Amino acid sequence: MLGATSLIASAVIAEPALAQQPVESDPAAAKAAREKAEADYRALSAQIGQRAGDPAFDYALGIAAIDSGRYGEAIIAFQRVLAVQPDNAAARAELARAYALAGDIDTAREQFATVVDDPSLPDPVRQRFTGFVRQFDKQIKGGGSDISGFVDARFGHDSNINSATEQNAIVIPLFSFLGPGQLGAGAVAQSDEFYDITAGVSGVTAIGRQDRLFASVLGNWRDNLDTSMFDQAALTATAGYAHSFANQDVISLSGQVQKFWLDDAGFRTAWGLATQYTKPLKGGKALTVSGQWNRLEFDGDPLRDANRFALGVGFVGKFFAANINAGTEETLRQPGDHLSFDFVGASFGAEVPLAKTLAVVGGIAFDLRRHDAPDPLFLVSREDERLDLTAGFKLAILDRLFLQPTATYSRNWSNIALFDFERWTVSVGARFEF
Repeated sequence: MLGATSLIASAVIAEPALAQQPVESDPAAAKAAREKAEADYRALSAQIGQRAGDPAFDYALGIAAIDSGRYGEAIIAFQRVLAVQPDNAAARAELARAYALAGDIDTAREQFATVVDDPSLPDPVRQRFTGFVRQFDKQIKGGGSDISGFVDARFGHDSNINSATEQNAIVIPLFSFLGPGQLGAGAVAQSDEFYDITAGVSGVTAIGRQDRLFASVLGNWRDNLDTSMFDQAALTATAGYAHSFANQDVISLSGQVQKFWLDDAGFRTAWGLATQYTKPLKGGKALTVSGQWNRLEFDGDPLRDANRFALGVGFVGKFFAANINAGTEETLRQPGDHLSFDFVGASFGAEVPLAKTLAVVGGIAFDLRRHDAPDPLFLVSREDERLDLTAGFKLAILDRLFLQPTATYSRNWSNIALFDFERWTVSVGARFEF
């Protein structure tokens, strides 16, 4: 849940710049267009010495320069056109486009506004340019405000609702002279059907061109039909500030608080701070570096109270996201030192479209933990390795309503038999996004 809220925060602070060029859906066509623009520019630029100052030539040169990514040269070419023909609305519109693509939205807005005032401009074109001006005004103010969210409800079967061993009896080294000890029902794997409801809402508002405030709330309720002992609920709230640099990099700082319930009783309270630096890359990709601190307090079990520190590096593509993280969780009291551990983890998730309304969804995660001190009952330091696999489909029923059948598998290997377990779930859910 902590990680999911971080993803919501990332989504509301990473808004694409208006000046960026659109992504081509046909790579071959995009490549052909770039090659033609490059050829046109080279042919025209060879004639600058002889034909510069001719409005028709400078206009064609400016178009070729824009299409080949030479925005500065396009600006100069269109300025030469307007020096001779100040009322040339088409040239002024292209000049505004060049400024926008170069990142100077203030000047682009001024140029588009001038074009809109031209009485000879056809109404459909005027309306389109007026829309550009409004978009520039919104970006100059920082992007305005936005609210989004989702509701996900699902029903399924879980082979191990308590993530417990399948063994009925184990030998506890401290009491090995007594032989194998029988485990209670709560310490042995139990299967059950369940329903799960998760909902989240997030919002962002601009307080300046490069500064935003964001907040989100995420809630989850899971009820097992036959056994209430392991019913779970969680509520997480996040709020923070994000700053965008001139090169479109984004840095954010947020605070977070979470309450977790088990069997309708308070189990754990957590709060903390997180920071993230996002570097946008070409093709809609991004690189992230993050750091997080959380204070964990367990109701009725103060020996487990701890500080958790984590660092992470992530890479986001068009259809996938990958992350590597490492850190430590240190208990606050020395008698609970055997519960302290260091961890390293890696995860990869993807959502790949198969058709217009269908996508395959999958993920894999691996986590390694090494505890600091021997367990007082088992007389060894706990060592765990955990693997999680997820696979499913996302089918669009309506524009914002999706059907999602999902299967998950988890395997935790531990040198202490009590914590060695296997678990799988299958479920079908409906998700509404707004």
